[in-house]
Amino acid sequence: MEPTDAPTGEKVRSFDKLRRSAFRINFLRRKLEVDPLKLETTPATEGRKVLLLSASAGTGHIRAAEALEKVFRQQPGVGEVRNIDALRFTNRLFRDFYSKLYIQLVQKAPTILGIVYNSTDEPWKTDRMRLMLDRLNTGPLVRFISTYQPDIIVCTHFLPSEIISYLISKEKLNARLSIVVTDIDVHAMWLCRTFHRYFVAIEESKVHLEVLGLPGDHITVSGIPIDPAFGPVENRDEMRRESGFDTNRPLFLISGGALGVSPAAGVLDALARLRHPAQAIVVCGKNTEMQAGMERQARALEATNPGLTFRIMGYTNEMHRWMQMSDLFIGKPGGLTTAECLACGLPMVIVAPIPGQEDRNSDHLLEKGIALKCNEFTTMAYKIDGLLDHPEQLQAMREKALALGRPRAAETIVDTLMNHPIGQAAQVTPGAV
Repeated sequence: MEPTDAPTGEKVRSFDKLRRSAFRINFLRRKLEVDPLKLETTPATEGRKVLLLSASAGTGHIRAAEALEKVFRQQPGVGEVRNIDALRFTNRLFRDFYSKLYIQLVQKAPTILGIVYNSTDEPWKTDRMRLMLDRLNTGPLVRFISTYQPDIIVCTHFLPSEIISYLISKEKLNARLSIVVTDIDVHAMWLCRTFHRYFVAIEESKVHLEVLGLPGDHITVSGIPIDPAFGPVENRDEMRRESGFDTNRPLFLISGGALGVSPAAGVLDALARLRHPAQAIVVCGKNTEMQAGMERQARALEATNPGLTFRIMGYTNEMHRWMQMSDLFIGKPGGLTTAECLACGLPMVIVAPIPGQEDRNSDHLLEKGIALKCNEFTTMAYKIDGLLDHPEQLQAMREKALALGRPRAAETIVDTLMNHPIGQAAQVTPGAV
């Protein structure tokens, strides 16, 4: 029998009892650090009100929302834009569950994270239970949305999307909901029964959603939204010279990792075994301890390898420039990082992907001939040397990356929502899949 959207009276009573009990014993309710309902209000403005909702579980969801915010603010038909972390509207326990637990699993138990990711990727199996839990913990978010009354809501994380979907289905909110998937694959947690648009990375993901019962005319293959600064350039050699790099040696960009899990130390040691002379940029982000360690390691390797040089840097606002001038990216294939590399035409050497979504991103990149994957640091130099021995292969990888890249994804999403709106929300009644 197919599930229906209307809950039975018994289910409603059970839910209300659970909610009252949770409130009474203070089980899932903790004092908020900052009252989000006291966010600064702004005078009424002409034009549509846009609300961007992400969640600080990892960095990609936030970066995607920031890219969309930048483009929305340039639109003449937009009156106001707010870009908010939905977890800010929840209690500490719930926020830690979503954010800190994820980071801890990435750092200490990635295998468990992969098991959880794969075991929960069952379409429509757990969405009602997740919604019940989320409703218990997102009351301030619902109240804020009711006060703000946005015209357009764009979610770059599945947590707020399922809450908004529920409100629209119950006619408690009159807004258009769009869901922007920030990985190449669409995990079951992204699925909503009521929505106006989905934006996905590739055509295959659209086909996947259509087979699950979502109407194709409500799904747009936009790519993953990234900052408009990312994109191909013609003057790579000139950019290198201006930045002090040798135009006659290959340039690698090594990511230190945003969540404190970095393969960079192993990568530097592996590059010391290269036959080809090379140079590398190592981006350590805000991790000053990692940066100091990388500096010491780099100087020691340079002393024994005259053809190998490193530039170690901390946080940078110019990641697009380093990608645009590099020959290879070496690191983890997060959704936003992958989209940025593709937009710049930058082939990838995949190292230590997070089990789950990054494994799946890897599969797509390998299938398209855009990346190499190194399961062991011991063979990294061998694989990269093989690629450098055949520059035509590296050029082919660059062209394939550019063909799959969508540097204007954020503009596509904003243009679609502003100029090609859908009136009625899609209502999905899942069947057996």
